[in-house]
Amino acid sequence: MLKSSPFVGVNGANSPKSRKFVSQSRANTDPKELQDIIITPEGAKIIKSSHFNLVYVLGHKIVFLCVAQGSPPPSITWFKDGVELFGHKYMQLHEWHYGKKLKSKMEIDPATQADAGIYECHANNKYAVDSAAFRTTYLAEFN
Repeated sequence: MLKSSPFVGVNGANSPKSRKFVSQSRANTDPKELQDIIITPEGAKIIKSSHFNLVYVLGHKIVFLCVAQGSPPPSITWFKDGVELFGHKYMQLHEWHYGKKLKSKMEIDPATQADAGIYECHANNKYAVDSAAFRTTYLAEFN
């Protein structure tokens, strides 16, 4: 029995690298009832990311990392508390493509109290979506 997966498609999926598997229903063993299923291992998958919990010092830099792979190469989108993030003066987004992988780094400098929250990176391509989440809390620096 095949498990549900974002990589499972119906016969005829547009992927020349797909592997074809034939499964037979246990309820009906008639060969006419065989189903063709394509397993597509090309879906976007996050293969490396920052740690889940991060405590940062106010006024210092916060750095998040997310590396994803897939074919076609995935795109990465960053969110904070469910809202999509875009680069600005105090938050830079950097991306590097290498092969079927994409490395994305988000930097916040200087960090403020408002930067505490839940951050997510979402990797997606036409076959799958994957995400990783990070929780941040701050520590006031005392001299």
